Amino acid sequence: MPPRLILASGSTYRRDLLARLRLPFETMVPDINETPLPSESPDTTAVRLAQQKAEAVAGRVQNALVIGSDQVAILDLEQIGKPGNHENALQQLKKMRGRKVVFHTGVCLYDSRRSGPDAVQLTNVQTTVTFRSLNDDELDAYLKIEQPYDCAGSAKKRGLGYCSDRKY
Repeated sequence: MPPRLILASGSTYRRDLLARLRLPFETMVPDINETPLPSESPDTTAVRLAQQKAEAVAGRVQNALVIGSDQVAILDLEQIGKPGNHENALQQLKKMRGRKVVFHTGVCLYDSRRSGPDAVQLTNVQTTVTFRSLNDDELDAYLKIEQPYDCAGSAKKRGLGYCSDRKY
């Protein structure tokens, strides 16, 4: 029997992205603390959390390939998390406008059929994004349309923010 494919995430964005592959999969929400550790680098945070999410779900299932992922944004050596609300998102975007932000995406594939180091494959994908210099009204309009309050750095890369010449 082939292994089940399980996405260890409650993120609708990750679910939609995996669905593009047109493979059958399930989702299970891991219950982990996503707080960065003191002095932890952004890439280490992203990979550690991706692995913890995958392991948390893999511990509940058998015969499964479990995908865990996490993304950390960084500007001026400071980790930028999920804003949670409009006001925080607006402040994040104001700080980032016209500047380069690095996004670290940690991905873990955990094979629950195996044990030890052979069960885990890890990677970090680093992406540098240059934010447009939008004025406050444009940022506010973007946020009202996209509502990226659960996205690292208030940015949805598959939404309107991706359009280089789009005016809101």
